[in-house]
Amino acid sequence: MTATATVSFTIDSPHGPRTATAAYERQGAGEPLLLLHGIGHHFQAWRPVTDILAADHDVIAVDLPGFGASEPLPEGVPYDLATVASALAAFCAALGVERPHVAGNSLGGLLALEMGRSRLVRSVTALSPAGFWTETERRYAFTALRAMRAGARALPRPAVDRLARTAAGRAALTSTIYARPGRRAPQAVVDETLALRGATGFEPTLAAGRSVRFTADVPDVPLTIAWGSRDRLLLPRQGVRAKHTLPGARLVRLPGCGHVPMNDDPALVARVILDTARTASPTASPTPSSAPSRTGARAAGRAADRATDDATSGATGAAPADRPIRSVRQAR
Repeated sequence: MTATATVSFTIDSPHGPRTATAAYERQGAGEPLLLLHGIGHHFQAWRPVTDILAADHDVIAVDLPGFGASEPLPEGVPYDLATVASALAAFCAALGVERPHVAGNSLGGLLALEMGRSRLVRSVTALSPAGFWTETERRYAFTALRAMRAGARALPRPAVDRLARTAAGRAALTSTIYARPGRRAPQAVVDETLALRGATGFEPTLAAGRSVRFTADVPDVPLTIAWGSRDRLLLPRQGVRAKHTLPGARLVRLPGCGHVPMNDDPALVARVILDTARTASPTASPTPSSAPSRTGARAAGRAADRATDDATSGATGAAPADRPIRSVRQAR
């Protein structure tokens, strides 16, 4: 596991240039791949898949402004979609990265789409992205998120530690976002509960999101929308709306996955991301990091091959661009 690093960069604001600082983790080699987490989470949400992805890519998992170990945006700088997407572009520039591939989950998926719309990235994989809700669905999601945060803030630290030691306790803390919360490591559940508790960007991000609907197309960028079949926060039917808005996107169902699917099925999620990135680089040759000596990554890749073959077949209800979108099973 690589150490967390920080970088400072300049962003525009209504009051002129300001300095922002972000925390991130970087590993692997190859074309750059930026990973964006959801609201209230932190970049560690991606750790179940980073080793697989790093076999082919220079993987950069970042804490969004005001989340995890990243500082909040400077005073007076809004948390709206355009501003945060621009800040992420400035973050990449500070690392010497130009037009990375990007994968995002929830809020991160929405930001990934905005970066794709602005042609700041090479490809986009959006996992249960925000912004395709009805007003009723948005209110439901925001209420559930606020309830999770209230619980995280109310629980004393010893109670969080105690709950995280058992599968039932981990389910109580995280079943809103994971379909298989018992698989999450106890310390990971503690850490993400504390991250949710301390997220200074939580309320301003929710406030900025009240009026958000993603209605623009993302042309000329390879794009995959993937949705967990057991997403309880942003219901899978929102993926069908996303496909209508983004007709060039590949829509993929993630069987048995919840809202944050990286933990529920790491091999499948990694393969969906890798397949999207390869679409943008069809002639790319394997990088040295994917050599046979990477036994663990190689085995995970084989598992991912099998999982994605299932997910993109008619039998599992996936909806590639050339299949009717009604084949995606909707939540009831």
